[in-house]
Amino acid sequence: MSAPEIVDLAVAQAPRLITGVPGPEAMARIERDRKVTSPSLPRAYPFVPRRGAGSVVEDVDGNLFLDLNAGIAVTSTGHTHPRVVAAIQRQAEELIHYSASDFFLPIYTDVCERLDEIAGMSKPARSFLTNSGTEAVEAGIKLARYATGRQYVIAFFGSFHGRSYGSVSLTASKARYRTGFGPLLPGVLHSFFGDFEYLEEVLFKRLVSPHEVAAIVVEPILGEGGYVLPPEGWFRYLRELCTRHGILLVADEVQSGMGRTGKMWAMQHFGAEPDILLVGKGIASGMPLGAMVARDDLMTWEIGAHGSTYGGNPLSCAAALATIDLIEDGLIENAERVGSFLLDGLRDMQARRPLIKEVRGLGLMIGIEFQDHDTMIVVEQAAFRRGLLVLGAGDDVVRMCPPLVFRRDQAETALEVFEEAVAEAGGS
Repeated sequence: MSAPEIVDLAVAQAPRLITGVPGPEAMARIERDRKVTSPSLPRAYPFVPRRGAGSVVEDVDGNLFLDLNAGIAVTSTGHTHPRVVAAIQRQAEELIHYSASDFFLPIYTDVCERLDEIAGMSKPARSFLTNSGTEAVEAGIKLARYATGRQYVIAFFGSFHGRSYGSVSLTASKARYRTGFGPLLPGVLHSFFGDFEYLEEVLFKRLVSPHEVAAIVVEPILGEGGYVLPPEGWFRYLRELCTRHGILLVADEVQSGMGRTGKMWAMQHFGAEPDILLVGKGIASGMPLGAMVARDDLMTWEIGAHGSTYGGNPLSCAAALATIDLIEDGLIENAERVGSFLLDGLRDMQARRPLIKEVRGLGLMIGIEFQDHDTMIVVEQAAFRRGLLVLGAGDDVVRMCPPLVFRRDQAETALEVFEEAVAEAGGS
C-alpha cells in the first residue's frame, strides 16, 4: 500500500473529501473516545481533526475541510500560523512554566502591558491573566463585588458566560447548562438583552436597589445565544445607567473580541466604554489564555485575594503577543472586509432561500437564522458532510466565525457549499 499523500494545507483548496464523512479512521477514533471521555462533552458532529493551517483542517482520514468555526472562534490567526508557532517554540526552549501568582514572569508583564495599550479604556488598566474565558468571568465577578462592596450582579437572558459555578450562574442561554447544579451563585438577576425598560421598571423597582448592584455583565453581541446584535443606543443607555448608580459595566468580549467584528472590541461599535473587559478565545490563537482587564482604580484587592497556578503560562503568553501583533498588522481590516463580503453573499442567498429568516453580524461574527431548530441542525450537518465546518448557536441559528485570515476566495467557496446545504434542508 502506498503512503498517504502529504498535502500542504497552507495552499490546499478545501473542501476536498476523499471518503464519506465521517471516514473509517474517524469512526474508529470516535468509538474509542466514547468509552473513556465524559458524556457531558457536547460534540456537534463527528469531526476528528488531525492538523490544520490557515482556514483549512484535515481530518484523520485525509479529508480537507474549510473551517468556519475556528474551534469556536478561538484560532483567530488561523491554524498553526507560522509566527505563532515560532513564538511558542522559542518560549518552550527557554521556560515552559513558572507560576505568575507567586513570582514575576517578564512575559506575563509584557502581555498585561499590551492589553493596557489595546483595551480601549480612557484610564490606565491592569490585567489578571487566566486559563480561559470562564475563568476571566469568575475573576470579573469577584473583582466587581470586592471593588464596590455590593453583592448583586445582573446578566441577560440569552447570554453565555461559561460553565463554572459563577459563570454558569450568569449564563442564561439554555436551561441544560444549569439543570442539576443548583443552588447556583446567589445574588444573580437577569434582564432582557436589548430592552430599555425592564432593568429600571422591574428589577430596580421590584427586586433590588440599584445601589446594591455591583455589576452588569453583558456580551456586546450574544454569542452562544444566537449572534444577536443590540439595538441602536442600548449600550449608551447601559453606560449612562451604570454611571448614574455606581454600577460597573462588565463587557464579556470572550467571543466577540480580538478583532473578530472588524474592530479590536465589539464594544467599540456601540459607543460605550466598559469598566471591566473580559477576554478569551482568540487572544492566543488556541493556546489556553484569558484575561480580566479592569481600570487601575478598580484593582483594589489585596495580595492573595485572587490567583492562578497556570494563568498567564509563558507558552500562552508568547502565543498571545504574536497573536496581538498579527491582529494589529491587518487581520482586523481583513475581518471587516471579508466579513462584509460574506454578509452580502448570505443576504443575497436569503432572498433566494426562504428557509433563511435573517442574516446578521459584524466582521467575521455572522449568524444565519432559520425557521426552526430542526432546520438549523439539518443545515449544520449537511454543511459538514460537504466539508464545511459551521456551528449552531441559540435555538435556530448557524454561526460563521472563521479565522481572521479567512480569504475572499474561501468565502466564495463557503457561500457555494453553504447554499447547497440550505437547498438540501429545503428539499431542493
